[in-house]
Formats: sequence, C-alpha cells, structure tokens
Amino acid sequence: MTLLVEAGWGGRVQYPSTITWTDISQFVDGVVNGIQVSRGASDELSETQPGTATLHLDNADGRFTPGNAASPYYPFVRRNAPIRVSVAVMPTRTGSAPYPLAMLGDDFDDNRIDQTLWPNSYGGASEVGGKARVPVIPGGFAAYQSARQWTLTGSRFCVKFATLPAIGGSSAAAVSVMANSTTAGTRIGFTYDPIAGTLRCVSEVGYFDGAGTTLTFSPIDHMWLRISESGGNVFWETSPDGFAWTLQRTLATPAWVTSQSVIVEMTANRTGGVQDYVEFDLAGAQIRPRFWGTVNEFPVDWEGLNSTVTVTATDLFKQLNRLPALRSMAAEEIIELTPMVYYPLTEDSTSTTAGDIGGNGAPSLAITQAGAGGTLALSSADGPPATSEQAPVFTPSTATAGKWLSVDLGPQFEDPAMFQYLCFEAWFKTTTTGRCIVGVHSTDLQSQHLLSIGAGGNLQIEWGVDGGAITTETVSGPTTLADGNWHHVVYDQREVQIWIDGVLVDSSLAVPRRWGQRMLHVGGYRGTRLWNGSIGHVAIYSTLDYSVGSLAAPHYTAGMTGYAGEDADVRMQRLARYAGLPSVTIGGTTHDPIASQGPGGSQVVARMREVESTESGHLFAERDYYGLAYQSRDVRYNPDPASETFTINYADLEPGISLADDDQKMVNSIEATRPGGATQRVSAPSSIAAFGKYEPQPLSILKTSDNSVLDAAYWLVSRYANPGPELREVVIDAYSMGSSYINILDADISSYFTVFTLPSQAPVSNLRVTVEGYTETIKEKSHVIAFHTSASLTDSVWALDDSVYSVLDSTTRLAY
Repeated sequence: MTLLVEAGWGGRVQYPSTITWTDISQFVDGVVNGIQVSRGASDELSETQPGTATLHLDNADGRFTPGNAASPYYPFVRRNAPIRVSVAVMPTRTGSAPYPLAMLGDDFDDNRIDQTLWPNSYGGASEVGGKARVPVIPGGFAAYQSARQWTLTGSRFCVKFATLPAIGGSSAAAVSVMANSTTAGTRIGFTYDPIAGTLRCVSEVGYFDGAGTTLTFSPIDHMWLRISESGGNVFWETSPDGFAWTLQRTLATPAWVTSQSVIVEMTANRTGGVQDYVEFDLAGAQIRPRFWGTVNEFPVDWEGLNSTVTVTATDLFKQLNRLPALRSMAAEEIIELTPMVYYPLTEDSTSTTAGDIGGNGAPSLAITQAGAGGTLALSSADGPPATSEQAPVFTPSTATAGKWLSVDLGPQFEDPAMFQYLCFEAWFKTTTTGRCIVGVHSTDLQSQHLLSIGAGGNLQIEWGVDGGAITTETVSGPTTLADGNWHHVVYDQREVQIWIDGVLVDSSLAVPRRWGQRMLHVGGYRGTRLWNGSIGHVAIYSTLDYSVGSLAAPHYTAGMTGYAGEDADVRMQRLARYAGLPSVTIGGTTHDPIASQGPGGSQVVARMREVESTESGHLFAERDYYGLAYQSRDVRYNPDPASETFTINYADLEPGISLADDDQKMVNSIEATRPGGATQRVSAPSSIAAFGKYEPQPLSILKTSDNSVLDAAYWLVSRYANPGPELREVVIDAYSMGSSYINILDADISSYFTVFTLPSQAPVSNLRVTVEGYTETIKEKSHVIAFHTSASLTDSVWALDDSVYSVLDSTTRLAY
C-alpha cells in the first residue's frame, strides 16, 4: 500500500476536468501522524457531515509556505487549493511463473531498480525520487524492461505518467508502454509522441499498426494508461486518476497473447535534440480514492529549524455551504441560462431603481416620468405565485401620463455580435389592453422592438427597422392576457417562436435582427402606452449560438408551481445546477414527487436536505471527484448477500466492539405534515405499551399528498418502534486483511458487510451492517478504518414467499 496525495495547484474546483494534479506524496508524514479522513454520518438518522482530511507536510524547503516566491508551487499555495488523497494498493506476486500481469507491481519508492521485476532494464534507467526514470536519449534507447514471465490473458497492467519529456529540439521522439511478444516488433500497448502531441493505442506487427487509435494527448485525461485482456478482447484505457477509466480501443485478442508469456517494457528514444527523461510511477497499482476536497489553510509551524504544515481540507460541502441563499426558482432558472440582462424587479418599496443580476454589469433601470401624475410602487403586489416575491405596481393616470422604467444599457450590450438574434422573457399582469410590456431601440431610433398587449387582449410583437414605421404583428394564441392574472411570455427571434404560459403558440412571425438596440424600456415605451398592472423577471438573452426560447419556456412552471410534483431525483439535479454542479450521481429507482420549493431565501444545501429527509434518502459528497451523490431509500432494501462489499471474522476486528441495545433511535409515534396538507399521526401501540411513548419533533416533509405523508410516517415508525441490537462501530485494520484489503476500501456510504462468528454471548452468530460513514487513519503499512454502522435489517422490506423477507412480525414491513 502506498499513499498518493495530489494537489491541484492553481486549479479551480468548479472545473475539475481542467485541474493538473501534482504528486506531493513524498512530503506527507505517513509514518508518525499519517492521514486522518472523516466521512459520512454517525448513524442512519443523522445528516452526513462535510468530509475532512488532515495531513502533515514536511516544509523544510518552504514549498508549502503561502506567499513564498521560492516555492515551486508559487503563487498557488493558498486556501481552497484542490487536494485529493488516494491509496495505491500494490499487487503481490504469488505462485510460480508465468504470472498474471496484474501481479506486476512497483511503487518505485526505494530508489533502486528491483532486479527481480526489471532485470533487463537498460540505457541508464534508474529510480529517482520515488519514480522510475527512463532517459530520452538522442539517437539511443533506454527502458525499464521486465523478464519474460508474465501473461496478459485475463489480466492487466497499468502505469502512471509522472513526468513527461519535452520536445527538446528533436524531430522525432517516442515513449512506449508495451507488452512484447516473443517476436520482435509484435507488441501491444501505448505510444506517446511529445512532438505531435498524440497518444496511440497500438497492436503492432513489425513495429507498425496502421489501424491504431490516435488520441490528441491530454496530460490530464491520459495521465494513467491501462492495457487488459478479457473474454477474447484486448482493451486500451486511460484515466486522469487511476480509478475512473475511459475505454479508448477494443480489439479481438491476437493469437500470440493467449499462447505466449510477455515482456513489459517502458521505453523512450528521440532523434536529435537534448536528452531529458520520462518518469513513471505506481506500476500495477489499484487506486482507491479516500478524499477529494479543498485545503482550508496552510498553517506553517516550526520546532527549532524544522518546519511543518498541518493541512486540514474539507470536501464539496464546504463550497456549497459558502454559497449565498438561493433566489426563487423562477430567478434561479433564468440565471442558469446566463442572460445578457436580467431585472427581477423585486427591490423593496424604498428603492428608486431596479438592478440587473445577470452578471454582466448592466446599469440599473430608473423610474422615468411621462407627463404628470401616476405612480410606480416597487414591492407592492404579490409576484408569480410560487416565488413568494413582491412585484412593482404601475399605475398611470393615462396611457401617456405616469411612470415606467428605462435604461441605456450601454455599448457593452450594443456592440458585441451586433447582428445576433435576441430572446425576451417577462412576467406580466394587467386588466388594461393596448399597453407595452417591454421595448428596446437604438439610440437613433433606426431600430425598434416591442412586446405589447393589443386592444383585443392578444400579445403583439412590434418592430421598426431603418427608421421606418412600426410594424405590428398579432401573435396567435390567448386573447385573454389582460385578465388580471400573472402570465409568462418568451419570444425567441432566432426560431421565430413565442411561448405564452409555457405553451408554444406561434412560430410564423417575421424575424427582425437586433441592429444595435441598447435603450430598454419596461412598463411603457418612450413615454407612451404606459403599463397598468405589474411586471416582473424581465430578461434578454443572446441566441447567437443556440435557441434559448425552448429552454426558457418551462420557467412558467417555476413561477407558477415551483416545479411541484417533479420526482425527487429530478429535483436534486435541478438544485445541483443552481449550485453550479454539472450533475448529481443518483442511486436507486424509488423517487416520489416533491412539493414546491419555489420561494427563495435558503441555501442550496438546505433545499437538498429537505428532499433527502422527505424521501428518507442519503446525500453526500463523492470521494473520488468534485460531485454529489444522492441515494433513494430503496438502495438499502433487502441487501443481497452476494453483493456484500466484504465479510470479516469477529476475531479480525480491532478491540472495543460493542453491541448497542438502547432507546437512542426509538420512534413509536410521529406527527407528520406537508405544505398545504393535513396533520396526521402514526403510532405503534404495542411499542408504546411496552416502552412508553417515544415521539421526536413533528415530521414536516415536502410530499404532494396526504397518503404519501402517511407512508413516510409509517416507514419511520415501522423501523424504529422496537429497534433491535446493533453494531454501531466496527473498527478494522484494513491493511492487515491481505486480499480483502481492496474490498474493504470499496466500502462506502450504504455499502454493507457481515461480521461473522461473533462470540457465543451475542444474540446471533452473524450480523450484517450498513455503512453510514467512517473515520480512518492511513499510515505506511497501516490503515485503520472505524466504520459507523447500522443494522441492515432496519431497511428490509416484505418480499412474497421469501425465506428471509417474509417472516411474519419480523420482516414483513411494506416497502415505501
């Protein structure tokens, strides 16, 4: 086992695929203090906590001192630097030659070539700084080369690029990782060309493969290489971390692969230029990520002249908890589409201007007077129903006397890509026809564009070009838009389409271009046709590269219902997008409809926790990349013994295991509510009679029906009215478990395993437990994991005619 600690100096966690990772493992104290990682929850009824990692770094040369210009990492030794921690599990060679290639493993950490593994190395190959160094010699060859004692059939070999060679003035250069047959030039593997910047997946005969797959080399995505054979095919794979692999080529297994032992050769050469080297690391390692997050700080400590830095890092939840409170769903949906300008018009009643929150720095809308009289009162009416926001009220004296909002958006709006199309979006409410919702024009009035309500109650699109007269076109669709209710409009010039209240109503309009329009009017147009009613959430998008209208049309649902009724997994993905995450990894298939979360005011994590608790699910940060995972409750239904992560004998556990049988989790009565629904109670009379009432705080969840609330309440009471004895912590020195080590490392939140051969005093000889979280300490040749566990039986559900899950009064709980 080898520690692998990497820092993403200068990288941004929001763009994990662009981070270049630097191996800092050699500076980590893995002997005395080791690395401590905490992850998950203490039990199944608690929320998962932000994961943390603590490690101690040798700072003798000041490389981890913030602000030290002499550091090779300067100026990126700073808070929020990305960091990831993994364990490289090295294979053990057993039996006799020929060995499966998967048994060829070397971490290159002893600074001498292992002559048993690499007896035929040549050309000045060496081990330096924990890496296998192969010179790239002008006019010559050098290589790490194994003996011919390995078989590729049904096996694999992987290795990491640790240092890449430069072009170095050469006209040609190559680095290869190959499994060589007994015939010179017949081989399988990878060839990297630093001159061309390519990586080729090849099966060569005579040192040539005309059908090889050529990739544009990525020093991030192709940092790990793996060749494997299985089921009659050879596979070429690459990886950015040695854990998540991407298949690059598949080929029917050549006959020689199944009949011959192979030599593994990592070789390099160049034509002309300057000699340098390529370095490899962790040959044959199986990587298991333990932590992915960001550094909180780099505190520098001294003891005499010795300097250390004790780093504490936190996972993705730190980033999410730092985000501001969400706006309404209607607003977040608009922001997600990156509008050119976006004016929610939700300022309080004391404001005299309305600001743009689109992020492009547009100036504020100002209240503008036409004629005499009339009012414009901000924050004076309820906005779209699901937003719980306030909207302005426009009350003119006449169509030409009153107030509206206007602004010169400036050249930054007018100049870029002047001939692009626009997309307009707005909410409006009125009982007066013949008035303007929003309009734009150029400073010289050569180009004008308006959205208005016509005399018949229809939506109208109006425009003028080249200084000509205004052309008016009535939109096919509702004639009742002046009915005093909130309506939503999206007009996409690119596709000539108009959506009203989320429905496509017209796609046959003329298409005027933008022509430098920068003067924006809301609730009137140049002092005329002044709006009488309310307007909100005005946005203008560029549609130069794609159509926005079809993406903005569903915003009607955001404002009217807050997406009430969408399934929990869809809601989680939506909230993740609000947080700037590409996606959430969803586990399970049971996802009930979720009530509205339309109003703003709470952070994204709080919203996700509402969904998690409503669904009895589990939300946590991934440990191998910048992402979240959400598991529905059915992930834990009726664990299949064949799918257990591992099993372990009681005798192999660390001292201190205990069996808990208390009332910590007991719930035998619960009152449950939902937004807009009834208050209901579920109880377990037999449990109350035996133990008294155990009732926690009322359960308030985002269900969409009273029956769903009852189901959720029953699920809780049926599981905890009389919880059985359970193991709540299982401590294992995983490294000492030999071949089971890798399986133990695979255990994560919601994994399960069985502790068997418990002492005779235990109620049963075997207990299956579910992992809720863990704390671990990783050192050289020691890896102690304290799993926080719960009884897997708690999540069992009834299955017809099943010998385990249909036992009367024991495992006959109905699935929820």
